[in-house]
Parts: sequence; C-alpha cells; structure tokens
Amino acid sequence: MRKLVYHIATSVDGTIARDDGSVDYFPTEGDHIADYLAHLQSYGAVIMGKKTYDQGLSQGVTDPYPWLDTYVVSKTLGPSPNPRVKVWDRSPEALARELRAQRGKPVYLCGGAQLAAAMFEHGQVDELIVKLNPVLLGGGIPVVGRLPAHVTLRLTGEKRYKSGVVLLSYDVVR
Repeated sequence: MRKLVYHIATSVDGTIARDDGSVDYFPTEGDHIADYLAHLQSYGAVIMGKKTYDQGLSQGVTDPYPWLDTYVVSKTLGPSPNPRVKVWDRSPEALARELRAQRGKPVYLCGGAQLAAAMFEHGQVDELIVKLNPVLLGGGIPVVGRLPAHVTLRLTGEKRYKSGVVLLSYDVVR
C-alpha cells in the first residue's frame, strides 16, 4: 500500500499562500531547494486541487510534474488541458483510496488547504512534511482548512538549513 504524503511549504504563521494564491514570499534559492527537488523524485503520483493547478496554468504550465501520474481534483475544470493530467471530478478521498491501494512510490498531496482537510478528515493522509519558511505573512490560506476533529501527529524528523528553512516530518497517528 502506498503512502499519501501532504508535503507543503508554509510561513511560520501557518499560511501556504496569500489570499490570491500567490507564493512569491517563499525563498526560491538556498540550500533547501536541492533537497526539495530530490524529494519530489521519490513520489510516483501527485494530487492537487484546482486552485493549486490554476497557479501553474496562469503561467502556461499544464503539466507541472511530468514524471508523476498527475491528478487534479475539480468539478469545474472540465477537460484537461494536458493529456497526461487527469481531472478527477468525484470524491477526493475515493481517489486517495484508489491510489493508496496500488503498489508503487508514495503519492504527493500538493495542495491546497481544503483538499488537505478532506484527506485528513477521511483518514487518507499518512505523513505530513512541512517546509517551514522564515517569514510571517499575517494572513492568507492556511496549511489545512477547517477540520471536524483534531489530527494527532508524531514528529519523525527535522532538518535545519542555513537559509533559515526548517523541514519537519510527521506521521499521522491513527
């Protein structure tokens, strides 16, 4: 069974993007970037919400992870703008269950907050990896949307970078 990993960048005050979805405040250079790119290679598939996918589309990127099986959860996107990218218009947790039941590399839950909340609510997230960036925003889109109950996490790893970024890894306690 594959793991589903919510791997997300956040500010110290817990936001993954500005209210408009932009992430221009995250450092794009530094000693943490090579590790992040290497980590992306460890995944076999990616699931993202429409708002997350739209960020790439606005820049002309129709297949942001061409080495991964890519799924966009959306009831409004319509036909995929790229034949490699599959649009999933049903329950996101059903997609997660289907992918987790397969053999292969872990599944990367890329974002966003509402999709992550649905996955946590339905017990589909196995691991949380947080790339904590040294910045305060004072508002924006939270790491996860509203949950009906708390989720307990167990710290499994941490790494500090000279750039000030801290990588935290957690298992979801069932």
